[in-house]
Amino acid sequence: MSGATAKLLARRQFFRSAWPTARREPYRCFSSSIQNAQQQNTSPPPGQDAPKTTHFGFETIAEALKEQKVGAVFSSVASSYDTMNDLMSLGIHRLWKDHFVRNLNPGSNPLTFPSPMAQGWNILDIAGGTGDIAFRMLDHASNINNDVHTRVTVADINPDMLAEGRKRALETPYARSPRLTFMEANAEDLTTVPDNTVDLYTVAFGIRNFTNKDAALREAFRVLKPGGVFACLEFSKVNNSLFDALYKHWSFGAIPLIGQLVAGDRDSYQYLVESIERFPSQTEFRDMIKDAGFLVPGKGWEDLTGGIAAIHKGVKPIEKRN
Repeated sequence: MSGATAKLLARRQFFRSAWPTARREPYRCFSSSIQNAQQQNTSPPPGQDAPKTTHFGFETIAEALKEQKVGAVFSSVASSYDTMNDLMSLGIHRLWKDHFVRNLNPGSNPLTFPSPMAQGWNILDIAGGTGDIAFRMLDHASNINNDVHTRVTVADINPDMLAEGRKRALETPYARSPRLTFMEANAEDLTTVPDNTVDLYTVAFGIRNFTNKDAALREAFRVLKPGGVFACLEFSKVNNSLFDALYKHWSFGAIPLIGQLVAGDRDSYQYLVESIERFPSQTEFRDMIKDAGFLVPGKGWEDLTGGIAAIHKGVKPIEKRN
């Protein structure tokens, strides 16, 4: 075990012991699904190499198990996801998302695209099951840019999150509109999306849960048109040591407890805060975007609320014509 991993595990144990644990009530949480997965025999047959590993929060697990475990988490929290986001961020996540969409300005004709899009943008919102970003995108295109052609495909690997998004869409003008579609898909293998067809690829608070982030970035590059934009809103690294200490105290101490009291599911929210801690720094993630082939404007990211979250962008190069 590395020194960094040992410190992370020690921090989790400290916060679990420092905060009271309320009595658990029966709830459809991910724990039973995870226990079933862990009971499966993952030891390799004699003569075969050990399975590849990855992290699930602070745990090291077989790579093949991560998709199932993450899926169980989000199936558990789907119905209470935005409520919990409000409680965890004190409502600030809504301001971050509004800023993210305004910054991208869907429905306009930015210079990064090779030609004006008379028929609107084709936006792919990955891991966007509840529709939170998609609805904002369509509202902005329609109400700010008078664009009634821009369309969003919401893609998510989790059917429970997609079901929540479809239900919420019924309260919007886009429920039965061709401008909004939902698609169950794995961001690491978007086989149903052709090459060079997407104007804007967005992912908000989702990429940290992917098993293979590099593969997802390569798929984003493949499906985007030349000049198309990759845009990611994700939790990141706080850039002030005192603020960082306070933020971690809140994250590891309060959030799992709130998850237990409000949603009846401490374990899912424990994983969520651990996944934030394990996500690459702003510089590291910018370099991953570059390695996937994107051009990165400026320093590559914009910090929000002292680095609690950050917006990252990459532009697919416009191919030169002979």
